[in-house]
Amino acid sequence: MHRNLGKYVVDNQLNTETPQNRLDSLRDELARAGVDGFIIPRADEYLGEYVPASGERLAWLTGFTGSAGMAIVLPDRAAVFTDGRYTTQVAQQTDPALWERRHITEEPPTAWLKEHAAGKRIGYDPWLHPQAALDRFAASGAIFVPLAANPLDAIWADRPSAPTAPAEPWPEEFAGRSAAEKREAIAKELREAGQNAVVLADAHSVAWLLNMRGGDLDHTPLALAFALLRDDASVTLFMDPAKAGPALREALGNAVSIEPSAALPAALARLEGKTVRLDPEATPVWFAAHLREAGAELVKAPDPIRLPRACKTEAERNGARAAHRRDARAMVRFLAWFAQEAPKGGLTEISAADRLLAFRQAEDRFRAESFPAIAGAGEHGAIIHYRATEASNRPIGPDESFLLDSGAQYLDGTTDITRTLWTGPDAPPAELRTRYTLVLRGMIALSATRFPEGVAGPHLDAIARRPLWEAGLDYDHGTGHGVGAFLSVHEGPVAFSRNAANVPLREGMILSDEPGFYLPGAYGIRIENLLLVRADAGAPGPRRWMHFETLTLVPFERALIDVEALDRAERAWIDAYHARVLVEVGPSLDGPTADWLRAACAPL
Repeated sequence: MHRNLGKYVVDNQLNTETPQNRLDSLRDELARAGVDGFIIPRADEYLGEYVPASGERLAWLTGFTGSAGMAIVLPDRAAVFTDGRYTTQVAQQTDPALWERRHITEEPPTAWLKEHAAGKRIGYDPWLHPQAALDRFAASGAIFVPLAANPLDAIWADRPSAPTAPAEPWPEEFAGRSAAEKREAIAKELREAGQNAVVLADAHSVAWLLNMRGGDLDHTPLALAFALLRDDASVTLFMDPAKAGPALREALGNAVSIEPSAALPAALARLEGKTVRLDPEATPVWFAAHLREAGAELVKAPDPIRLPRACKTEAERNGARAAHRRDARAMVRFLAWFAQEAPKGGLTEISAADRLLAFRQAEDRFRAESFPAIAGAGEHGAIIHYRATEASNRPIGPDESFLLDSGAQYLDGTTDITRTLWTGPDAPPAELRTRYTLVLRGMIALSATRFPEGVAGPHLDAIARRPLWEAGLDYDHGTGHGVGAFLSVHEGPVAFSRNAANVPLREGMILSDEPGFYLPGAYGIRIENLLLVRADAGAPGPRRWMHFETLTLVPFERALIDVEALDRAERAWIDAYHARVLVEVGPSLDGPTADWLRAACAPL
């Protein structure tokens, strides 16, 4: 949503060509606004992980292009905060003369503000922060001031326009439930809670509720929109009406009206005297301010769609299985090709990623990559969320490791897979094999875990880490994240992470299982499969038990497996997995690719 810049008129936009000038220009705008600092999150008004080009404010100002982080600018200093996935990347992309680099959990923004800005007026854009995030800043002692317009937008002279891709209906055959059923189910929850409406500020929730997809983001099939769902199951959808063609309007029906985002203030004003639910973790504070001004009664509660969206319908589960079989075929074709070409030299990180994309594009129902492929050769594999550019694109040499983390959006499912490969032709060093095998053992341990109902992701994170911990090693990221159904490759509310919400795992949830190990300057190892949470059939006893079904169907790198370091159960698990890959993927392949797969899946 592009908003009126109000008083932030740009007097001179020629001075934003360098990082130093951009920072200086922002400080000039903050002085005009009467504030002592400004917070720049890596977010747009929909608060999603992925943002369109028009929302890349953090990257434009700092140079840091990671998908998570924030910056704080004061008159005399500035800092960028990221998590462990981006420690190396932020150091490479930001100027240390301009930006302090801080680990967002070890040196949190609140502590930094308390040290450097207690009692100061810190501006923020109320469209870019949920209330929960602002609450976490309260202990800093700073005074937080909502600004009528974002001062950074005033100096971003060539800011891209907001996306205008058409929105489309997502077929019920893939969703498993009609939009009308979903609307009524959530409306019933509102009625039972005595709530008249709920604000849906998460575009993923809007997409799920209305069985709607779009192309506003490169890798996540979203139509960026807000929605207001009422207790009678009617909905007002706030997005550019030009994005809704006849097919979508027919699918939505008469109970869903479409208005431009500019109509939001008037729509909220009409809720005077009504009880309105909003999620303080997922709704810009702009909404709460306008609802209070309108005289509505606010109820802070989780987005009622997050859990239903995470628990996939049977149709969505079957779609995920089908998508992973297709994705496996593309991956196996790539791996067979890579095994032939890599020892020769001549490949680069980008050319390898492009070849994998071409194999995926040949598959039925392919729509896009689910995120830009992470293709890191040698030392680049140690950059957890590395992305090759023309400047960094590195040749893939013989006898080195190559980490490839990638995924795809198919019309019936979303995939995400990581494999760490050895280029050959010689055998890998013992240290690399040892550490690869530790990571593989951790991935297997989590995949094979059986657990009682009520267990949450944070309870299971350590299972994947144990083999590494026993060797005095670890990794600085969560073990896994939730995955959507032809939606975001990173989906809440569940995750395998000590920092994740304590939300019990439920049948139908899909999560990644991706332990790793990274030696900066040398190599990175990560192995990732996607898991579907299943309930045990006919389990004895009063408690319900759960297990995981592995969705990913791609062999592991045999050259890196230290078979002697595996116990009998681990060897049996790998052999059974490879046998399943051969049965489910093998029949769709022929020629040298089929021969390669048979060799890759032979018993250890």
